[in-house]
Amino acid sequence: MNLDPSDIIYFQWRFVTISATLVFTWITMCVLAVGSYLITRNVKPGPEISQGQNILEALIITIKKQIYEVSRQDPGPYLPFIGTLFIFILAANILSVVPGFIAPTGSLNTTIALALCVFLAVPTFGIASQGIKGYLKEYIKPTVIMLPFNIISEITRTLSLAIRLYGNVMSASIIAVILLGVIPLFFPVVMQVLGLLTGVIQAYIFAILAIVYIGSATKKKKGKKQVDSEQ
Repeated sequence: MNLDPSDIIYFQWRFVTISATLVFTWITMCVLAVGSYLITRNVKPGPEISQGQNILEALIITIKKQIYEVSRQDPGPYLPFIGTLFIFILAANILSVVPGFIAPTGSLNTTIALALCVFLAVPTFGIASQGIKGYLKEYIKPTVIMLPFNIISEITRTLSLAIRLYGNVMSASIIAVILLGVIPLFFPVVMQVLGLLTGVIQAYIFAILAIVYIGSATKKKKGKKQVDSEQ
């Protein structure tokens, strides 16, 4: 049994390798692209909208609300990045219930790539919000002695993001496969449902942690008027 989809090789020629991770990542992206086109092709304002548009608007509003509640900032700049992370991970995990589909989020390569996106997004948003000087000052707070520790913290939380998502998705698949070979149909079905629920939760947690890290990098000192308005 292959623990990582990247161990399943469909084609290899010299340095070109096409693994299950790559194939099912592209399948997930194609499903999202086609689904997005079908839902948004007839988007229109007004009280009478399609069910797909209604679901899409509800999803966007929910994501924006979560971003604001976590960061206490305008969710607009962060919505495309956080929304893409959440929807991709969610779709990849949900599609795992389709027979023959292997969730690309069960590959360490995929989870590391997603974590690296967050790793690069944090300074990008931080510099855009505070300027490069203001952002770099965060690394020497409260004293310059904290510089190496803050750098290590950036690296370790990136690793924790990758390993957390990989471990939870992979473990659910392994348990379902083991039970399928030991116990009749009922328990593997239950475990598959629990694995699906775990996948949804992991997509949510990954997105929330991403906005927590970005929010901490883009925070600004609140003026008196801003504090009064929040109160």
